[in-house]
Amino acid sequence: MGKAQKIKVSKKNQVTSVAPLGEQLDTTEFAAPTGRVKERSRRDDDEDYVESRLSKNIITQARIQAAEIEQEFKKPKSKKSVSLGDGSDQESDDDLELQKYDEKEVVVNDDDDLAIKMFMNRAPGRTRTLADIINDKITEKKTEIDTQFTDDTQIAKDLDPKVTEMYTEVGKLLANYRAGKIPKAFKVLPQFRNWEQLLHLTNPDGWSAAAMYQATRIFTSNLKEKMAQRFFNLVLLPRVRDDINTYLRLNFHLYQAMRKALFKPGAFFKGFLLPLCEEGTCTLREAVIIGSVLAKNSIPVLHSCAAMMKIAEMEYSGGNSIFLRILCDKKYALPYRVVDALVFHFLGFRNDTRTLPVLWHQAFLAFVQRYKQDVSSEQKEALLEILKIHNHHKISEEVRRELQHSRCRDEETAEPPAMEL
Repeated sequence: MGKAQKIKVSKKNQVTSVAPLGEQLDTTEFAAPTGRVKERSRRDDDEDYVESRLSKNIITQARIQAAEIEQEFKKPKSKKSVSLGDGSDQESDDDLELQKYDEKEVVVNDDDDLAIKMFMNRAPGRTRTLADIINDKITEKKTEIDTQFTDDTQIAKDLDPKVTEMYTEVGKLLANYRAGKIPKAFKVLPQFRNWEQLLHLTNPDGWSAAAMYQATRIFTSNLKEKMAQRFFNLVLLPRVRDDINTYLRLNFHLYQAMRKALFKPGAFFKGFLLPLCEEGTCTLREAVIIGSVLAKNSIPVLHSCAAMMKIAEMEYSGGNSIFLRILCDKKYALPYRVVDALVFHFLGFRNDTRTLPVLWHQAFLAFVQRYKQDVSSEQKEALLEILKIHNHHKISEEVRRELQHSRCRDEETAEPPAMEL
């Protein structure tokens, strides 16, 4: 072993004995300041200034982008037709380009529209709005003393007059809103228990489309699922349908509002999509536009499974086939319970003598292509029988080929045992 080296202690690191405090005060040894001046560069001084070369590049890029946007808007808009087909060459699996809806007018052929209307509910119920529900609650609580009040004064009777005036003014601002900040009084609405009553004072039917988007964003992020469901059903759904029926397309802000509403998928399905399907009056144009929102956004599998089961159990309408096709094309790993519900949905048309639209055959093909290996052998035979009752000269042959060359879930999938040598 080598010799242990002695550690050299520098004079700077030597520990000197500490004298009593009284003696230290008497000595003349004090800490002398050094001549070093520490310079620190502060970024705050330079944050307000941009170099001339950098600012010139920023302005140049901004002008180029503005020119590109202006050139893009000057291009002529081509109308896309949505055809259900009557045996022509346009009938294929890609007839409806649902995922490519870009805020243009969806042109619907009269024959196609008539075919969809054959499966609509001919006696739809009246759509309830937020004002209807509030007025119903008021009617239930009326007494003999309150007969002197009208409906409008009854709504605001329990509120402070200043609060009523404030939210009435907020409603006037939202009617002309285009961009910018939202009044703080409107942002805090979800925090109140009587938010529906206060929301009614702002007159949601008169909001601009941009204000509807901001309201959807606020209520989606701040309300619980049940309350958000009521907002989607009473405010957003009637506004979207009115805009589509009036302008034959959907405003960009309302389209973005639907996409924002999907951040709460459970509330969106229960308050928007399922009531639309249950009413039985969803037109082809509405189904195409709303279906494109489902196709573009990611949706949790459990919520999609529940929506598919509910739609499959409803009375059939043309819009249901579009929504089922879109959800099937998302290629979820569905539980057998959902697959069985979809099978029974298609088997329910065995006794239907009407000529089914191409939309039904397209949804049938999409289901078979994605989940042909998840059906049982008995269901497979029943689906093949359906093709003999409701036949399409192009799509049915493809469905039959998919079913015949598939392996069912109850068939043995194990490999045969290896031969003994």
